[in-house]
Amino acid sequence: MLTLKWFMGEKEDLSEVRAIRREVFVEEQSVAEDVEFDGTDDSCVHLLIYDDDLPVCTGRIFIADDYFKIGRVATVMTHRGRGIATGLMQSLINACVAMGGTRQIIHSQAGSRGFYETLGFTTYGEEFEEAGIPHIAMEHFGGAKKCGAGGHCGGCEKGK
Repeated sequence: MLTLKWFMGEKEDLSEVRAIRREVFVEEQSVAEDVEFDGTDDSCVHLLIYDDDLPVCTGRIFIADDYFKIGRVATVMTHRGRGIATGLMQSLINACVAMGGTRQIIHSQAGSRGFYETLGFTTYGEEFEEAGIPHIAMEHFGGAKKCGAGGHCGGCEKGK
């Protein structure tokens, strides 16, 4: 059974969040640890999805003056392709809107662009390199869009 848990960065233990990111970004994608753990976790709101008691997917929200930046979205390899990240993203977008955010941005790895487009994100600007990986800036306005996950996320009209 999947469950979601929110963490306030400066107030809670983020070891499970960091373990997923270390596995996905540092070990799988060879991102330098000091780049992945950039010192902003304490200023972010984090979401962690568990499969029973196992942490399997995470993402965070950084709140800026005129936008909310979603980032560090990661799913452990054994749980990819199940729509879990889609549900996580829907929850992150909805949280941004609930906190008053009208514009959400993400720096998507270029290979994940299509995934974020299914969530209603659109690209802006030119492709750039971040942590040695091609990225594209994307933005989203307002609430969650159709998830494209066949209703498994529960956060859109398909899932209700």
